[in-house]
Amino acid sequence: MKLSIIIVSYNVNHKLRANLQAIFSSVNAPEFEVFVIDNNSSDGSAVMVGSEFPQVTLIANTDNLGFAKANNQAIKLAKGEFILLLNPDMLVTPETLAEAVSAAQERPEAVVSSIKLVDEKGEIIPHIRRFPQLFDQLMVILKIPHLFPGVLNSYLDKKFDYQKEAAVDSVRGAFFLINCKAWQKISGEKKPFLDERYFIWFEEVDFCRQVREKGGEIWYFPSASCLDYVGASFSQVNRSIKQQYFRDSMLKYFAKWHSNFALTILSASWRLVNLFIKK
Repeated sequence: MKLSIIIVSYNVNHKLRANLQAIFSSVNAPEFEVFVIDNNSSDGSAVMVGSEFPQVTLIANTDNLGFAKANNQAIKLAKGEFILLLNPDMLVTPETLAEAVSAAQERPEAVVSSIKLVDEKGEIIPHIRRFPQLFDQLMVILKIPHLFPGVLNSYLDKKFDYQKEAAVDSVRGAFFLINCKAWQKISGEKKPFLDERYFIWFEEVDFCRQVREKGGEIWYFPSASCLDYVGASFSQVNRSIKQQYFRDSMLKYFAKWHSNFALTILSASWRLVNLFIKK
């Protein structure tokens, strides 16, 4: 098996259906298998997948386990040389899978890779990021970019050329292609599991950081593209809950990868912001 496609879904029935239809309409794609992990959707997503796509391996959770843990459920079963973590609100073109895998095979040093993501107007969605640092995450917490957007130019890699392939720090988890052999070569582990400490957010950045720390590389390839509806699932979540998920994941990331000083500053900043919000 060349490719295992893993989709974690939550309450996006129609977009998930379109996603799967597009996958199975692929042209010249390598041999692949598809997993859908439904995180306790209430919109009939699991029933739809089971009845309309019998070729899909469906895992229907009775609770929302989050992104990392749900992906790991399928990664345990995956047989592909490559594993693609694909958001449910994505729409591959007929050639996406063939072109993405081909590009990754030409760069065997690429443990993780991603491709050009575009919106409904065909415009590029910037998704290359540098690894989070104390300054830029502090700016995010204090909402300074609302007044001075330029403070995040380095973190958001504003000068990145999306027309050229390049090694990068991290790519968005919406289309996250992992070369299992390359991962095993640098880690000694057969399966590229995500860190389940993260419920949502920062898990893909964390995995990219692990790759870099172990001597592997992360690559962006513009030769393939995919339509990204950007956060259709997560837009349904209450804003305060989303902020809680984001805060918790940020602090877990800094506890793992940064100094106690940085973690203390960020923790204090979150408490300060929450204090003002409550007032």
